[in-house]
Amino acid sequence: MANLNTTVNKTHRYDAIVIGSGMSGGWAAKELCEKGLKTLVLEKGRMVNHVEDYPTMMKDHWEFEHRGALSHDDQQKYHIQTRIGFVGEGTKHFFTNDLEDPYIETKRFDWIRGNHTGGRSLTWGKHCYRWSDLDFTANACEGIAVDWPIRYKDIAPWYSYVEKFVGISGEKLGLDHLPDGVFLPPIPLNCLETHFKQAMVKKYGNRHVTPGRVAHLTDPQPWHLELGRGQCQNRNRCSRGCPYGAYFSSNAATLPAANRTGNFAIRPHSVVHSLIYDEKTNRATGVRVVDSETKEMTEFYANLIFCCASSMATTQILLNSTSTRYPNGLGNDSGELGHNIMDHHYHVGAMGSYDGFEDQYYKGRKPAGLFIPRYVNLDEQSKNPNFLRGYDYQGAGAGRGNWGSGVNTPGVGAAFKESLFKPGGWGMGLMGFGEVLPYHDNKVTLHPTQKDQWGLPTLVFDAEFKQNELAMRKQIMADAAEMLEASGFRNISTFDYSGGIGVGVHEMGTARMGRDPKTSVLNGNNQVHGVPNVFVTDGSCMTSSSCVNPSITYMALTARAVDFATKALNKTDL
Repeated sequence: MANLNTTVNKTHRYDAIVIGSGMSGGWAAKELCEKGLKTLVLEKGRMVNHVEDYPTMMKDHWEFEHRGALSHDDQQKYHIQTRIGFVGEGTKHFFTNDLEDPYIETKRFDWIRGNHTGGRSLTWGKHCYRWSDLDFTANACEGIAVDWPIRYKDIAPWYSYVEKFVGISGEKLGLDHLPDGVFLPPIPLNCLETHFKQAMVKKYGNRHVTPGRVAHLTDPQPWHLELGRGQCQNRNRCSRGCPYGAYFSSNAATLPAANRTGNFAIRPHSVVHSLIYDEKTNRATGVRVVDSETKEMTEFYANLIFCCASSMATTQILLNSTSTRYPNGLGNDSGELGHNIMDHHYHVGAMGSYDGFEDQYYKGRKPAGLFIPRYVNLDEQSKNPNFLRGYDYQGAGAGRGNWGSGVNTPGVGAAFKESLFKPGGWGMGLMGFGEVLPYHDNKVTLHPTQKDQWGLPTLVFDAEFKQNELAMRKQIMADAAEMLEASGFRNISTFDYSGGIGVGVHEMGTARMGRDPKTSVLNGNNQVHGVPNVFVTDGSCMTSSSCVNPSITYMALTARAVDFATKALNKTDL
């Protein structure tokens, strides 16, 4: 794979600028470049090239100095991100050093970050589920926050467009509230997961069990192979960087696709300070960038600007982009910029052991478990009076115990060593994933005096899970235990560790879309109200959060917004 072009032109002028190179930034770059626009991508962190910059991709656990655990010094460096167990010795290079880039927590906020080329597309969970009109109409139906300015029909063709390129493995279910997509063959359930699925069919009519719909190439198509991507090898070492390009990331897919057009350049170590606004034209003319290494300020100019830095980072940039016209942040006439933080709440469910299937095992370390779509509050028959919206179960799966069971077991000699090679019993866990409502008082603001090392005001988080989420968690836990018991599991135990908002790594909503500039930051085309050449397509644009992973929705919204923006640019509407 050829390295990405990092040569910046001498004029610092481009047709388009994309802030961020992660999930949505990669898509913006690909689409803009393929439509013929000279595009500059600004990346806050270091350069990471596909394959050559994945230092731990082939290592086994015993090759790490601390067997995968963080040293004491590293625990201090990643003290926020280790609170929920995301960072290990094999992946620490893809996570942000919390000491170097701190923030303020009025209430606990678990901000998981990756400041480097590709961002969190290198470490994401890869689950991809379409939203439906159950999601897009929920706010309007319940009188909560504001209505989405789009419906499923507006984004459905763009889901299909991005799914084909990404490569999503999954099976079709025919559910209205979880629309089917363009799928590659699913990653199969193992024997115990299949048993559980059969038990759910027998016990419940509306609880479907299916392999997780994940961005893994189980059957690469010609357009995947052209980019050098290959079939998933079931190594389950995805977050170290995949040398096969089997799971979707910006580094393996969208950025190389942009690079091959000849219209692409990326500038790492570029901390965007603010957007440059022209009050005469009501347009942004460019961005101010602080070099993270030299601390020098540079300006870059473009006719189109796409903000894709991640929800909180984009909001920080917009809030810091002040002018006489926008004293409280670019496009912030509504006062909603920074408010309505959402995420998903999880780390709640149950686990148990199962007697049987001792004569069966499984091959490889499959990177996805089972998925149980939402079955609560779909209609009057499934209504739960204790909370609004719903939840699903994902990332869960069944497996057998291994040699690790001997770590705390007394024993020596040949017989003990031989026992470690015998598979243990079967067990399975169910992990709930719930929707968070858009509360206005869940917010992020700029500290009035404290600044980071690059001169940007420090972010202050004041957000929490509220009663609706807490009530939902009780039901998630109870249902998980009930389903395991109904399918013959024993030694069932429940767990509930909520953490703070941010724990789901799906922070959303701080520059929401809407129909009215008085109550929203963006319109239905992801344009900033009042500044039509600025588009925001990362998580900050979301108006509600659904209970399924949002990344494929970010991608579809980004492709859709680029299509609109380039057509408008050609008509000189921008």
